[in-house]
Amino acid sequence: MRGKIIKGIAGFYYVHDGDGTVYQCRAKGIFRNRKIKPLVGDNVEFDILDQEEKEGNITEILERSSALIRPAVANVDQALVVFAVTQPEPNLNLLDRFLVMMEIHQVPVTICFNKTDLSQEEEMEKYRSIYENAGYPVVFISAYENKGMEQIRDYLEGKTTVLAGPSGVGKSSITNLLYPEAEMETGDISQKIQRGKHTTRHSQLFFLWKNTYLFDTPGFSSMYLEDVEAGELKEYFPEFIQYEDQCKFLGCVHVGERICGVKSAVEDGTISKSRYENYCLMYQELKDKRRY
Repeated sequence: MRGKIIKGIAGFYYVHDGDGTVYQCRAKGIFRNRKIKPLVGDNVEFDILDQEEKEGNITEILERSSALIRPAVANVDQALVVFAVTQPEPNLNLLDRFLVMMEIHQVPVTICFNKTDLSQEEEMEKYRSIYENAGYPVVFISAYENKGMEQIRDYLEGKTTVLAGPSGVGKSSITNLLYPEAEMETGDISQKIQRGKHTTRHSQLFFLWKNTYLFDTPGFSSMYLEDVEAGELKEYFPEFIQYEDQCKFLGCVHVGERICGVKSAVEDGTISKSRYENYCLMYQELKDKRRY
């Protein structure tokens, strides 16, 4: 039998057979020996051990088209990263880190800002300007008012999409609107720390409609860059590329150099100052990490 892992909890993997039946499976020990961990989204072969109890054994993990570490999911076509326009105010450093991770894995991203019902037009335009100028599609929605969801549905059509973002931004509310059967909890924002309660604890894959799947993933409050060298980081900021021929030195990293096309673009406002500052922070972090 072939199927797709839709959830993994405490050593059990729940495999959807493509026809509406889900089997609770264990993974054979051979995967541990090969140092392969099954991921939500994996296409697998499995044996049925008990048809009545819907129990089975995963015997093979089929080749992955992609695999992410954070969130830990496989076979992703694209990502929808969700932040709130306000309450909580978006952590742009965290957003930029996520975008770098998706660039590394070559996963296309659309940025979704939720809670437009609580925000001002100037705030929305500020974030639209920063990220559309960096080359990313940006959408604004209100899950509370069910506004903008048709645009989201069009984006998801025919793809396997990972829904990601920090806690408290409304990811579970969005999932409930797209897939009411999920019956997910929606957490309230902690007034004290302005951060959401963790309502999604495990990555889970939902079959929305024909050829359309959605990963809902746990919220993250931090993201450390791995598998990238400081000198490579600039490659994952798409808006830098067109200005690199204005740099004096070949291989310019756009930090300490005096004659630098990217720094000039930041000064004249063509490249977002916040994006550039976050680039510098990440660059220094990667440089320091290598040192130690």
